[in-house]
Amino acid sequence: MTSTALLIAAILTVAVSIVHSWIGERRLIGPLLAIEPRPGVLKSPFLRQVLRHAWHITSLAWTGMAVVLAALAVTPQGEAGRVAIIGIGVTFLLHGVAILALSRGRHIAWPAFLAIGALCLVAAR
Repeated sequence: MTSTALLIAAILTVAVSIVHSWIGERRLIGPLLAIEPRPGVLKSPFLRQVLRHAWHITSLAWTGMAVVLAALAVTPQGEAGRVAIIGIGVTFLLHGVAILALSRGRHIAWPAFLAIGALCLVAAR
């Protein structure tokens, strides 16, 4: 049996990952790393690369979670699968709540994160 909720969560997670890398690079990371003269840790070429790669690795990690969700959507879950779904769901709910609170609702990602988390918990019931 296929879990539609998990498939939607997986697709939404991939979409968030793509938008995070693309918009983040264009509107945050790229401009931040272009600042001249470079303040503080941005003086170090190594640390500038760490910052850029850490930003994109976050997107890659979310994509990995999406792959797990998609796989669990189309295979028997068992108790370990259910625990994985709940863990991923709670992680995304916490992302959503933190972003909502810290940005006071101005960041565009919080509804997507809350939706992903909710879809996972619905699928795990």
